[in-house]
Amino acid sequence: MAERITREQAYDLLHKYVKGEHYITHCYAVEAIMRALAERLAPDDVEYWGIVGLLHDLDEETCDWRNDLSTHGPVSAEILKKEGFDDQVLCDAICAHNPASGVVAHTTLQYAILAADPMSGFVKAVAQIYPDKKLSSVKVKSIKKRFKESRFAAGANREYMMAIEETGISYDEFCQIALDAMLGIADELGL
Repeated sequence: MAERITREQAYDLLHKYVKGEHYITHCYAVEAIMRALAERLAPDDVEYWGIVGLLHDLDEETCDWRNDLSTHGPVSAEILKKEGFDDQVLCDAICAHNPASGVVAHTTLQYAILAADPMSGFVKAVAQIYPDKKLSSVKVKSIKKRFKESRFAAGANREYMMAIEETGISYDEFCQIALDAMLGIADELGL
């Protein structure tokens, strides 16, 4: 049986395969949101859910996702296996954050990562419209208002963010969870 990856190992892998600071801070944000969701949904697996968030874009700079979106996720799974971490639950969750990979979310963990990925970018986009560009200026009301504006952060998939409701958490509550999680690491995120 393959060894279960630790956060330290996941962090090392992220920095081995991902060099762009934007991608790295995005992964930190998704990790924070996933940890916060796990506190509600899977309290015994907070660390593991965080690792899913940290590694969800492990192949961001490795695969050719711009030309073939279906490679984003499966290439991360290949990297993990090559590095000695053959964890099907982890690989399936990573793939589920990109339904084009062929893995459609059907577990609580998979719905959580599907929703957390675009939410992290959306919350960041809301912060960046404020003069100080700080998460501390963001209110849940603003996140909810901007969600209704399809042109705002158009790349953030609203349907994926709403998938959080498959876990039993309302979208409104998810906004608060995500904002609080990102506020907890605002300095690391530069926000």
